[in-house]
Amino acid sequence: MIAEVVLELVQAVVLIAIAPLMSGIVSKFKALMQRRVGASIFQPYHDLVRLFRKDSVVSRNCSWLFRAIPYVCMASMVVLAMMTPFIYTGVLAPFGDLITVVYLLTMFRFAMVLGGLEGGSTFGGMGSSREMMMSVLIEPALLLAISTLAVISGAGTDMGDISSAISEAGLAIVGPALILAGASFMMTLLAENARIPFDNPTTHLELTMVHEAMLLEYSGRGLGMMELSSMIRLTIFMAMLGSLFFPWGIASDLSAAGIAVSVVTMTLKMVLVAFLLALVESTMCKSRLFKTPNLLTVSFTLSLLALISLYIL
Repeated sequence: MIAEVVLELVQAVVLIAIAPLMSGIVSKFKALMQRRVGASIFQPYHDLVRLFRKDSVVSRNCSWLFRAIPYVCMASMVVLAMMTPFIYTGVLAPFGDLITVVYLLTMFRFAMVLGGLEGGSTFGGMGSSREMMMSVLIEPALLLAISTLAVISGAGTDMGDISSAISEAGLAIVGPALILAGASFMMTLLAENARIPFDNPTTHLELTMVHEAMLLEYSGRGLGMMELSSMIRLTIFMAMLGSLFFPWGIASDLSAAGIAVSVVTMTLKMVLVAFLLALVESTMCKSRLFKTPNLLTVSFTLSLLALISLYIL
């Protein structure tokens, strides 16, 4: 029992610790695809250290809520990391429910939107408005995709049970429903984490930015916490894609061989997902703002078809 708790704690800590690394790997892949050298994969760590060493500059128009929001965002992602199976199907948090996952992601988004409005700037309000417009279609697609997983596995909505059930079923469980739900989740990953074609995480152009617009008023430690929580969110989505939709290789017991295989397998999966993210962002351009609902509708349709196909096929 103690060994299991320790392993669950370690996987949560590792998931948080590698978040800047995964962001650096995605950026490195993008640079190589664009025939650039690019920064080191460890550059995000240096950027975060620099931000945490700086003092925060806060507008006089901001209330205490503006200062508290980075802590809310960080806390929600830490709890979510404790609920996500990564190298082991067990999770530290006793409430690792997929519905709770959606609520935590919604709380994270609500806090960021509120932070953008609290700053009192025009760009912050603009980014918050755009974020809420996109969330209307992101959340239904995410709910349907994870509902499909719950039905396929027959293990309820607990993430650890779903990962274990699909892993034990083997490749025989692969079908149209799982593929469609995985494709929908991949599109949701891009939209939820402000990636191309929905948003450009590296731009500060006022006419195109969504995520960055909500962070313009933050600086120093507050900005560092917001950036780190966004990196953790991206890493958690990547881990969920590998451990829930394609969980083969993840450890379901405490054997040394199983854990070793899981570490190698999940490392390969995370690098592969990072490569796919870089490939999408290097081959596609950012979509026009008023065309993003069309892309999100495609994601919703795929997840809906995945759920329907379970009862038709």
